[in-house]
Amino acid sequence: MLYIKKAISEKILEKVGTINQDSGLTVEDIVKMLEYPPDSKMGDLAFPCFKLSKALRMAPVKIATVIAEGFELPAVERAEAVNGYFNIFLDGGYVASKLVSETMEKGERYGAPSFGEGKTVVLDYSSPNVAKPFHIGHLGTTVIGHSLKKLHEFAGYKCVGINYLGDWGTQFGKLIVAYRKWGNRELIEAGGIDKLVELYVRFHEEAEKDASLNDEARGEFHKLEEGDSENIALWQWFVKISLEEYSKTYRQLGIEFDSYKGESFYTDKMPAEVEKLRNMGLLKIDDGASIVDLEEYGMPPCLILKRDGSTLDPPRDIAAAVYRKATYDFDKAIYVTSAGQSLHFAQWFKVVELMGYDFHDKLVHVPYGTVSINGAKLATRTGNVILLRDLFATAIEKVAGIMDEKNPNLEGKEKIAEEIGVGAIVFYYLSNNRMRDINFMMEDALSFEGNTGPYVQYTYARTCSVLSKSGDYDKNCDITITTEEEADLVKTLAKFEENVIDAIESYEPSVITRYILDVAGAYNRFYHNCSILGAESVEIKNTRLALTEATRTVLGNAFGLICLAKTEKV
Repeated sequence: MLYIKKAISEKILEKVGTINQDSGLTVEDIVKMLEYPPDSKMGDLAFPCFKLSKALRMAPVKIATVIAEGFELPAVERAEAVNGYFNIFLDGGYVASKLVSETMEKGERYGAPSFGEGKTVVLDYSSPNVAKPFHIGHLGTTVIGHSLKKLHEFAGYKCVGINYLGDWGTQFGKLIVAYRKWGNRELIEAGGIDKLVELYVRFHEEAEKDASLNDEARGEFHKLEEGDSENIALWQWFVKISLEEYSKTYRQLGIEFDSYKGESFYTDKMPAEVEKLRNMGLLKIDDGASIVDLEEYGMPPCLILKRDGSTLDPPRDIAAAVYRKATYDFDKAIYVTSAGQSLHFAQWFKVVELMGYDFHDKLVHVPYGTVSINGAKLATRTGNVILLRDLFATAIEKVAGIMDEKNPNLEGKEKIAEEIGVGAIVFYYLSNNRMRDINFMMEDALSFEGNTGPYVQYTYARTCSVLSKSGDYDKNCDITITTEEEADLVKTLAKFEENVIDAIESYEPSVITRYILDVAGAYNRFYHNCSILGAESVEIKNTRLALTEATRTVLGNAFGLICLAKTEKV
């Protein structure tokens, strides 16, 4: 649809030129002004002329009349001026022919913009704290971040996915103390990350009775910072066990990272940034701590050093950004974290600007809302946490049960159940605007009806089934649109690229999930109301098979942008 909108906009600009050659408008301006009317009786596209009235010194009704007079394009069936709007009715056969030929020609690249070519994006997401298992609270940063990576890759960007592991800090001093007092290497090797969590929990329980344990933990972490070989070896082991656990979840989600450089990697790079702040006169002492005063920018001070001289998160984040710019020369660096960290990012982004780094305006924080389970907030200390692996296992088990009832002889049921179960969780999460707080309801997520992952994956499988049963058909056939359902499906499929661009510009994967639901709805209405394999003529049958193949292409491409597997059988 985007190329049609551009052609229409060029023609509109030509018409506007007959009124005023110096309007200052561009084709891009007009493309952005074009609207989709709420009712198809008002046209497929509409151009509101009210926005031009002042610049052209003419009433909107008159502007619309001038534009409509003699307006002709191959894609336009008819156009009319109505109450200050220029309404456009598209030629369904033309749009359908273009859609089918383009989906067949471009395949997996159909709908892909090209504005990212030659540019690099660094994405910092997921980033769990080592020695703690994934829970549902980690789902947001992980799937939003990876979806943004896939979207940017689709637009031609070179993308670098970074897992900024929480692999440093006093918690490792606590874990080292706990391991030496109560740990057992064989048990931990067998039990993995769960045994590390047990040790960490026990440390806190014992520290409530004996506060000296906290001093002991600080001492062990200090030894770790100083490079003590035994503590380094234990720390590396803890990290290894954690990554082995995380890799299972990433495999289920189809996620791979390009870098696992965590907080520890930047420890020796922070002093240079702190010294630069000091030399620039940006550091101030406030109650013994070193800060950057941001009052004139409407923010609290950014804490750089504690009273004892130890560093906080901002200098580490600054050092990481400097390193990533030097290493990857990014055009954009995206950070996906909870909305609760918005102030933190605003502060250190401003500090980067004050330090004179020219990439400060390339830093983007993408926040997201909270998640609860059946209305109850997550809280690690009270035990109200659902581990992601348990959530996935429950979803897979429920899907497997449904499949046993509906299709007990299906080959590869285990793999398909995993794809649908995990996909249901991801789709349910990404169906919401990222800033919206989510109340996770398992039964809703796993439903095969309504706006769910299983529903859209089933629709994709339906297109595969139709094409499999059809055998070969004439892919060079003339496209003949004879029903309203066919026309609606074509117009929906043609909007894919626009939705991809919108999702990238707004950093909002839910744009894609909502679009997938639109496509699934349009295809299922078409499927139920238009006979495909039993069509009344060969020409109509070929058209409907071509539209089915176009739907499969669009759904498949869109699935790839939100970590959703393409299920050919259900």
